[in-house]
Amino acid sequence: MRSITIVGAGQAGLQLGIGLVRKGYSVTIISNRTGEEISKGRILSSQSMYDMALSHERELGIAFWDASCPPIEGVHIRAGNAQSGPMIDFRSRLSARGQSLDQRLKMPRWMDEFQRLGGRLLIGDVDMDELERLADAADLVLVATGKGDLGKLFERDAARCAFDRPQRAIALTYVHGMVPRDDFSALNININPGIGELVHFPGQTHSGACDIINIECVIGGPMDRWDSVATPADHLAMTKALISEFFPWEAPRFENIRLTDDNGILFGRVTPTVRKAVGVLPSGKAVLGMGDVLVLNDPMTGQGSNNAAKGASMYLEAIVARGGAAFDRGWMEALAERYWDYAQWSARFTNSMLVPPPPHVLQFFGHCGQNTGLAQTFADAFNDPRSLSAWFYDPEATGRLIDEAAQMA
Repeated sequence: MRSITIVGAGQAGLQLGIGLVRKGYSVTIISNRTGEEISKGRILSSQSMYDMALSHERELGIAFWDASCPPIEGVHIRAGNAQSGPMIDFRSRLSARGQSLDQRLKMPRWMDEFQRLGGRLLIGDVDMDELERLADAADLVLVATGKGDLGKLFERDAARCAFDRPQRAIALTYVHGMVPRDDFSALNININPGIGELVHFPGQTHSGACDIINIECVIGGPMDRWDSVATPADHLAMTKALISEFFPWEAPRFENIRLTDDNGILFGRVTPTVRKAVGVLPSGKAVLGMGDVLVLNDPMTGQGSNNAAKGASMYLEAIVARGGAAFDRGWMEALAERYWDYAQWSARFTNSMLVPPPPHVLQFFGHCGQNTGLAQTFADAFNDPRSLSAWFYDPEATGRLIDEAAQMA
């Protein structure tokens, strides 16, 4: 029986570990926290997930919340400022629903399932010396966490990185009490050009249905006021104040919001980063990165958990297909390139939303307000960002798409 060790118990590590155990592998997952500690701790992410990614959970029988998690049924994009209101405004239902589940619910449940199926779960920190020992004992070691020295193992791939510093100060808040939409539940993206974005969508947490708010503040801009926030109450007050000031068209829905819990807040800055997939230990042994270790996106478009789920499925298929052959460096690098063939499009999509849109994209967004087909084409890109590759970044191809949609209208 081949032995696999995974360092990190998030979306990528646990999904892969469960899949491998189901395929008959001897799998050890190492987490730096117990399930109880995760459950009682601070929120981990905003994790809006879409049908392609969720399908991999369903294939493994671990989509335990399909019946209870509020759906994300569509996408609504608005762009404008406080003085003029939205100048771009379009919405569309998704071809298939998405959902957002608090990872404080998901990860402990998956840890239990992994062990129930026969996987070995260890709790502790992994340093370089321990990683050497793990590499000696296992046929393959995968690193699914970039915390501490482990992240330094994986070299930044400068040729594939669009940025070398954070583009937004990001404040995440889980709330109850938001006024529901009157059409369909949605991923709502509100853009105040040059200032920042308000992103929110329905989710599920410990206390049931909730809404998840992600405020993205241009660094040094008028919304970047979070250094003065000291308490959960301050965090909620700042959230409401910024929405009222910079996104007044949304403000009425937020008047009576309250935190789901004092740990339902998070603040930080993320540098979008692409790293090389193979980490070489001092001994010369190689370990393979996965998930956010390889492609870390700003959460603007919610692609992180989707990438992790799709990547874990790809890794599972490749490990099984390898049979009894060695998991050598050439195999690792080939698998990482296969993953990049997909993940590059999620990175490009997200990065394009962090900079002023070029004229052809503005033209496209303007037409989406009058053409439901164009609006759905863009909405479905959150499920599969590769669908943008043939046209969204090419002015001429975008123009042809607009003309074709007009002829069909």
